[in-house]
Amino acid sequence: MSPAKAKVARSKASVRARKSTRPAAAARQRSRRAPGDIGRTEYESGLRIVTEQMPGMRSVALGVWVDVGSRDERPAINGASHFLEHLLFKGTKKRTARQIAEAFDAVGGDLNAFTAKEYTCYYCRVGDQDLPMAVESMSDMLQNSVIDATDLEAERQVILEEINRQEDAPDDLIHDIFAEILWAGHSLGRPVLGTKETITAITRDQVYSFYRRLYRPPHFVIAVAGNVDHDRLCSLVEGEMETGRRLSSGAAPKVRAAGKIPAPHGATLVRRRSTEQAHICLGTAAQSRRDPDRFAFGVVNSALGGGMSSRLFQEIREKRGLAYAVYSYHSMFAETGLFAVYAGTTPSRAEEVLDIARRELDDISENGLHLDELERAGGHMKGSLVLSLEDTSGRMSRIGRSEISHGEILSVDEVLERIDAVGPEDAHRAARNVLSQPMALAVIGPFEQGAFDTRGGPVNARVAAGGHAAARGTTGPD
Repeated sequence: MSPAKAKVARSKASVRARKSTRPAAAARQRSRRAPGDIGRTEYESGLRIVTEQMPGMRSVALGVWVDVGSRDERPAINGASHFLEHLLFKGTKKRTARQIAEAFDAVGGDLNAFTAKEYTCYYCRVGDQDLPMAVESMSDMLQNSVIDATDLEAERQVILEEINRQEDAPDDLIHDIFAEILWAGHSLGRPVLGTKETITAITRDQVYSFYRRLYRPPHFVIAVAGNVDHDRLCSLVEGEMETGRRLSSGAAPKVRAAGKIPAPHGATLVRRRSTEQAHICLGTAAQSRRDPDRFAFGVVNSALGGGMSSRLFQEIREKRGLAYAVYSYHSMFAETGLFAVYAGTTPSRAEEVLDIARRELDDISENGLHLDELERAGGHMKGSLVLSLEDTSGRMSRIGRSEISHGEILSVDEVLERIDAVGPEDAHRAARNVLSQPMALAVIGPFEQGAFDTRGGPVNARVAAGGHAAARGTTGPD
């Protein structure tokens, strides 16, 4: 997974308004499906609707997932997906930006969005009786936004400030630099925010063309979790979008086609900054979301840097006190993935921290995990999954992301079973396949360029000079 800091969002309409005192509509229906069952409908247009009923709830979380992200942009308009995310909150042919905000505030709802490399998600949370309003408002935003030139100029400045903010956060910035040097020249290495150059140069016509070409029902997955009736939701969406006829069940999964697998670059980049800490990111390419070994490597990642009992936390923080923050993560994409270790430490101890991290990576690659580590890491993964599904937003995110990324939605029990099925040999194989590859290294701190090992070769000159922005998923129309 991406680090928790990559998930920080600024809500577009998160100001809590008065709680609705209206009683639940008499038409509030109970689905015929058993609680926890997933409802799925696909339309002739390509649009898909997925739901998970949580009958004990009085709210719903609704997300419109669009399979368009930063990797779908031409280099000249890098940042267009995130720019568009901002602009869809600015008004439609029927609603002003204020009216959109007021509609959700008036029922105590939340409205927000985030952009990632392979998709963009617009989501809200409202009372179950307010689902029709949410479907109507969000359908209007997604299909009929004006993209006004004045709004675009205002948001251009906002996004430039967002890039500046990223530049002032070295513990976040380091991950962005790492992705760019790992996949230099590939669309997955491109920053989600864009660069100052591309954001300054992009025009209203370019953004509008991008919007009209890609924001269409074939690219939409609508996911809802909470007290929702699947058939009623389908009827609401059919009234707001050109869905076409419903297809029979059993349609082939629809997922993003995998491109050519980018070769990881084992490069080293040192960005000189007068910081109090050295910020280190070490890693390489990993399993894609289609790889059957993704569960096995998830267990490896958990054992290595996923919690307080993980190897990196124990060796670097608990035993030696060398860092406050140290962890590892695994992000998955259509054709590849990314694995990285992060640590922030006193500059004079950076080499020591790197040596410990490399030693642990080498040991797991050569020897695999101990049985107790394997069991503990699997338990950590299972517990984290279950706890993340305690509210409607967590459930909506799981089914929406699964549908748009995998074309299938495994039940929670199926996921737990796949984690339980990971044995020592599976974990060792997955670890060896990843950790034996060339390792890229990015460092921010008060160092000269040659301060660290540069066996990996040269890096992109623009990255080395500091010309980049956030490369990971960004959140909120902020």
